[in-house]
Amino acid sequence: QVQLVESGGGSVQAGGSLRLSCAASIYNTECIGWFRQAPGKEREGVASVYPGGSPTYYTDSVKGRFTISRDARNTVYLQMNSLRPEDTAMYYCAIGRTWACTLSSIDFNVWGQGTQVTVSS
Repeated sequence: QVQLVESGGGSVQAGGSLRLSCAASIYNTECIGWFRQAPGKEREGVASVYPGGSPTYYTDSVKGRFTISRDARNTVYLQMNSLRPEDTAMYYCAIGRTWACTLSSIDFNVWGQGTQVTVSS
């Protein structure tokens, strides 16, 4: 059974940094992505990474601030720098249906429990 274990959320002031981790018990054959959902908003794809660690995709609002990476054990990290209040959301790790990466939640079929990120101004 595939498992995703997320960690690293928390509260930080604007301009600060957090690093999220997602340990995935899979072979290195599927895309892994990070999504987020703020109260009253739809789930949004934040970043995704192909098997092997590249290429990577980012939503426009986080480009230059967030970095997704993936190690040989399929732990995926989301380094979040220069955080803004609008980054506040529940962040979810997810495994893609195939190796091909997108930022669309319909293309992911295994989801973690989520980790809360709160950025105060």
